[in-house]
Amino acid sequence: MPSLRSRISLALIRKKLPEIVAADPLGDLDDGLHVAIVGSGSPLPDEKRGNPCTLVIAGGKVYVIDAGEGASETINRMGIDAGLIDCLLLTHFHSDHIGGLGSVNLQRWVAEGSSTPLKVFGPPGVEKVVAGYNAAYELDRGYRVDHHEPDVDPAIGAMVAEEFPVPADGESAVVLEADGLVITAFEVDHSPVAPVVGFRFDYKGRSAVLSADTVYSENLVRASKDTDLLVHDALSEELLTMVSRAQTEAGNEARGKILADVLDYHATAPQAADAAQKAGARALAITHIVPPLPLKGLEEVFLAGAPDHFDGPLWLASDGDLYSLPVGGGLKRSNLIGRRR
Repeated sequence: MPSLRSRISLALIRKKLPEIVAADPLGDLDDGLHVAIVGSGSPLPDEKRGNPCTLVIAGGKVYVIDAGEGASETINRMGIDAGLIDCLLLTHFHSDHIGGLGSVNLQRWVAEGSSTPLKVFGPPGVEKVVAGYNAAYELDRGYRVDHHEPDVDPAIGAMVAEEFPVPADGESAVVLEADGLVITAFEVDHSPVAPVVGFRFDYKGRSAVLSADTVYSENLVRASKDTDLLVHDALSEELLTMVSRAQTEAGNEARGKILADVLDYHATAPQAADAAQKAGARALAITHIVPPLPLKGLEEVFLAGAPDHFDGPLWLASDGDLYSLPVGGGLKRSNLIGRRR
């Protein structure tokens, strides 16, 4: 016979489940441009932060930028219906930016209302990445179609690659334009990794820029001119050097060398702040945090005086953060994961 505790738990979840299933955090959003941070971390294991992934919400549609491991799980924790995903855009093909691509596509595929294949936009190389995932999930699609037939359309299970050329230095190119939203791409510097692009989103007078992985970039500064929100990656030279040395001294020389190599192809927080200041950005959120920050006091060390380099509000982004830019002005910051606890 079930224990009293289990019966109480069952009663509570039976009462709460309809509310959980019916929840729609996007339904309460004002018309405008909204940026949700799904993963604010890096490839380094981090209990607090997932691999890179960001959502941009405009006109009732969701656009996914990069899809690191765990992206679909965190999107679900945020209460966002994967069926609202319009397309996915990749900045580049580092593993921490594409590791969750198959799972995001699967969740969208099975979501009610997803009746078209997921388009994946990206610079040259995107076709190879998408083809690889389609091949890897081919057996999985077959199992699910056989099990759920005729309710599941096998034709929409495979993703479709949409390649665009990398714009020349100093230029931006429109990747997608629909329902008042304009998405433009521009090149950034993540050498020796190439191609790598950032994206700018403009919607009804509001704008947001996602830097992708980059060092300080004048091209990014140009593309970010007068943006309402710049989301920029950053690392801490001091903390990462400390971790690298600790690995080397512990006998993990290869790991120490890999961590040391990371130092030369990401901006620091002060450099991200310099870019925001020069661009005239109105707010700055720093993401792709390297290395992890297990203690709250390390956030100040990570920032290394960055707030002194930028006149506007500056935040270290967290998984679940939502930055809302309503039509007409203003900026609201909240957290969708915290809201659902």
